[in-house]
Amino acid sequence: MAALYEGYTLCGDGTVQNSSNIGILGVEQGRDIDHVLVTDSSRFITVYKVSDQRPTGSWSVKQGQMISCPAVFNTQSQEYVVVTDDKVVRVWNEDDVNLEKAFKATVSADVLRVLSATDSEPVVLFCCGAVRFLDLLLASPQQPIEHVLNTFPINWSKCTKRGEHCLYVQRFDPNTLVKHRFETEPGLSAPISFSATCRGSNIHLLYLYLNGSVYESVLPLRRSSTGAEGVLSLSRSLCLSLPLGEEKLMSGAVVVLDEAHVAVVGFPHPSAGPCKDYLCIWNTHFQTLQACKEMAGRIYNQLWCYSGKLYIPHGKMLSVIPFECQKSSLAAALGKLKQTSQSESKSCSFVSSWTVQTYSDVTQTAEMKSRMSTKNNSDVKSALTVDQLIEHIKTSAVEDVQAEVGEFIRWTPQADLQLAVGRLALELVSRSQTDANFYPQCVFLQLLETRYLCYSVCPELLSLAMVKKDFHLCQIAFQIFSDIPEAVTCSYLKTILSTPDSEMETVNLDTDSVMFMKELTRAQSRSDEEGGQLNGFCSPALESDVSDSPSNKLQRDPLALDMSCPVGLHKGALLNEVLQAAYSDRPLLPHLKDLTVPQVFLQYLRFLYFKYCHDAHKQIRALRTPSISQIIDWVCLLLDAHFTVLAVAPEAKRLVSDLHKFVRSQVKLYAELCKIEGSLQVLKNSKRSEDFGMYAIQVIELF
Repeated sequence: MAALYEGYTLCGDGTVQNSSNIGILGVEQGRDIDHVLVTDSSRFITVYKVSDQRPTGSWSVKQGQMISCPAVFNTQSQEYVVVTDDKVVRVWNEDDVNLEKAFKATVSADVLRVLSATDSEPVVLFCCGAVRFLDLLLASPQQPIEHVLNTFPINWSKCTKRGEHCLYVQRFDPNTLVKHRFETEPGLSAPISFSATCRGSNIHLLYLYLNGSVYESVLPLRRSSTGAEGVLSLSRSLCLSLPLGEEKLMSGAVVVLDEAHVAVVGFPHPSAGPCKDYLCIWNTHFQTLQACKEMAGRIYNQLWCYSGKLYIPHGKMLSVIPFECQKSSLAAALGKLKQTSQSESKSCSFVSSWTVQTYSDVTQTAEMKSRMSTKNNSDVKSALTVDQLIEHIKTSAVEDVQAEVGEFIRWTPQADLQLAVGRLALELVSRSQTDANFYPQCVFLQLLETRYLCYSVCPELLSLAMVKKDFHLCQIAFQIFSDIPEAVTCSYLKTILSTPDSEMETVNLDTDSVMFMKELTRAQSRSDEEGGQLNGFCSPALESDVSDSPSNKLQRDPLALDMSCPVGLHKGALLNEVLQAAYSDRPLLPHLKDLTVPQVFLQYLRFLYFKYCHDAHKQIRALRTPSISQIIDWVCLLLDAHFTVLAVAPEAKRLVSDLHKFVRSQVKLYAELCKIEGSLQVLKNSKRSEDFGMYAIQVIELF
C-alpha cells in the first residue's frame, strides 16, 4: 500500500520566474529532516522549514554573478556550500548575512556539482569527470584537475558520445574509477532520469527511458579484485513499464522510495485524459499503480525525495507532497487474508488493491476469492472490452449499464480492472452531469467496492454525489478515499448541516454507523450509574464555586440531564465519517470559516465528548468510530475558525462556556495527577523484600 497525502506550496512565483524556465536548480536536505535548501536559477538560495512552509534564511549572489549548481549542506561542518561562476566555491554558515563576506576559493577547473550525503564530507564533481573531497580541494584550490572524460559532456549522471551511454562509478576506498556501458536497443535514446539507493552491499540504480521502461542495475559497493579492466557491461532488468499516452513525451523523472515503490512524474495516468500531469507512485514488484495526484501547471523533469516528502516543481511553484509506503505483500493485496492456499497464491499474478480495508471487509474478501476461483476454473472472459463498455455507457439505460458493469467487474482480471475502473467512473460521472435522468448509484457503489478508485482518479464523483444528495455514496467514499482535499471535506460538511434531519432520516446509510449512533444516544454512562466521574470529566455544576449543600447535590449534573443529541441519528453517522477523514490543519482552517452555523456542529461535538468522557462508546461494538482525540481536534479547529463569531453570538454563550468548563476539568485532573506523580514513581521503584513468608506488613513512606 502507498498513499499520497494532501500537498502544499513551499514557494511560489519568487522561485520560478517564468513558464519557459525551469527556475529551480535543485532541492537538497537541510540541517535536519524539517529543513530543505532550495536553489533557484536566478541568484537566490533559501532555507525553508517545511512544516511551517516559511523561509528561515536566504542568501543571494551579486548582480552579474551566476549560481552554477544547487547549494548543499555539509553535515560535517554544519555549513552551506555552493559554486558560482563555475569555479568559485563559497562556504558559509547560518549566521552569515552576506555571501561576499563568506569564505570563497577559486579552483582550477569548472565544477559541475557538489554532492553531499549525511555524515560524510561533500564531494566536488568537475565537468571533466574528476572528483575531489571538498576539504582536500579547499586545502589546495589551485591543484591540477585531471581530465577523466576528455570531451564527454555530463548530464546529471550520464555521459553520451557517438550513441554510447556510459555510467562512471567513482569509489574512494580504494580510489578507483570504473566505466560501465548501458545496454541499448535500436531507436532507444539515453535514459532521461536516474535514481540510486544503497541497500545492503549493493548500489541499486534505476533509470527511466522515454518509452516508459524503468530498468534496474545492481552494482557492488566494492569491486572484485579479479574483475575485468576497461569498459564493463552494465546488466539490467526491466522492473516497470509505464503507460504511454497519445501525446509525445519529452521529459520525465523517477525517484526510488523504497525497495518496492517508485515515484514518477511526466507520464500519463492510465485512466486520465490527455493534457493532464500526474505524480504517481508505482509498485515495481507487482506492476501496479498505488497512488496518484494531479499536478496543476507544467511539469518539469525534476523530482526530489527527502524524509517522507516529495518535492516537485510545477507551474510557477514548488510543492511538497507527503507520502507513505507500507511493505507490499501478496497477502495484503488479497485483503490481508490470514490463510491462503498454495493454489490460490500461485493463481494470483497481480496485486489488486493496497488500500486499508474499512468497509465491508469480509464481504469484499469473499467476493474477491470467489471471483478468482471462478476465473481459475474457467476461461470465460468479459463480453465487452473497456472501450466498448464506455461506448455503451454513453447511450444505455441505467439498468443495462448496471448489468454490464457488474459482468465486467466479475470477469475482468484484477490488473486490467484496476486501470479500467477510473475510466468507467469518469465516463459515468460525465454522463450523469449532462443527463439529468441518468444517475447509476448502484454502479458507483460497485466501482467503490473494487477498492481501485480514489478521489484523485475521479474528483467529480463526490461533487456529483453531493449535488444529488446521495449521502450513502458519500459515506462509503469517505470510508474508502484517503486523498479527499480539505475544500471538498468542508463542502460535504456544509451539505450535511444544511440538510434537515427529517430528510436525512429517510436516507439509507451503513447499518453499523447508524446502530452506533442509536446505542450512543441510549447508553447510560457508568458514571451516572455509579454516581462518580470517569476520565477526569466533571460537570459544569461541580466546576462552579458553589457550596456542597443538599440542594446542590440534587442538581449534581444538570448538563447530563440536558445532554441529548442535537442532530438526528443519520446526520450524526455522517458527521462521524467527517471526523475520521484525513486532513491538514493549515489548508482546512480557511474553508471552515465559511461555515454559517458552526454552533450546530460544536453542539454535536460537545455531545460526543460528554459521552466519550463517560466511556459510553466503549459499551458499543462498532467497526468505525471517531476517537476522542479526533473529536477534540475538531473542536479546536472550529474554535480557531469561528472564535469571534462564537464570542459575540448570544446563542453560543452557553456552548462556549460549557466547552471552557470541560477543558478546565481536564486541566484540574492533569494537575492532580502531577501531584501524585512522585508518589507513584516511589511505588514503582520501591524494592520489595524477597521473602515475605506467609504474612507480612510493608510500610512505604511517600514524600
